[in-house]
Order: sequence, then structure tokens, then C-alpha cells
Amino acid sequence: MSCFDDLTQKLAHFAKERDWEQFHSPKNLAMALIVEAGELVEQLQWLSEEETRRLSPEQHEAVSEEAADVLLYLLRFADRLQIDLERAAWAKIEKNAAKYPADKVRGSARKYTDYL
Repeated sequence: MSCFDDLTQKLAHFAKERDWEQFHSPKNLAMALIVEAGELVEQLQWLSEEETRRLSPEQHEAVSEEAADVLLYLLRFADRLQIDLERAAWAKIEKNAAKYPADKVRGSARKYTDYL
């Protein structure tokens, strides 16, 4: 049972009620996900690094909504391809831990291939 099951089921029901499943191909959902990610970035685009850490309540709300859009499209995408996102995320964390051993990469933003 994934922590995303309720959201995934709600999204599937939402799409079915509106007869949108026909439009929710993996390709279309991936493209919509990128659009929403772009809208998230747009909220931060002209802010300094420090300003992104101190968002006003209005900015925080706008960023929260865009982040939610990204999550919802990702969940819908994963559902259509039968990807267990929670399992995939845990597996990816383990893979990244092996690629980026803390004792070798601490404090560095270099790519893992630079450590091979």
C-alpha cells in the first residue's frame, strides 16, 4: 500500500467523471508535468537564492499550488503506467546512496562519475 494510493484513486475518479482518461496517455501526462514544472520554476525565476528561502505568504501559496500540480500530474502519469512511485522512490534513494557515498561527496555538487 503506497502513501499515494488515496490521491491516485481520487485523481483517477476525477478524470473518469470528466471523461478525460482518453487524453491521459503517458506522453500527454509527461508533457503536462513538464508544463507544470515550468510554472513552478516561473514562480522563483527572478528571485535571488536568498529570496527563494524567504517567500512571502502569497509567493509561498503560489509555489505550493504549482508544486501540488507537479505532484498530481506525476501521480496520474505513474498510475497510467502502473508505477509504484513510493517503491520506485525508495529504490532510487538506495541507488543514489551507492552512487554518492557520503564520505566521498560531502559538500560537493560534482556528478557521481567524477568520483569513479
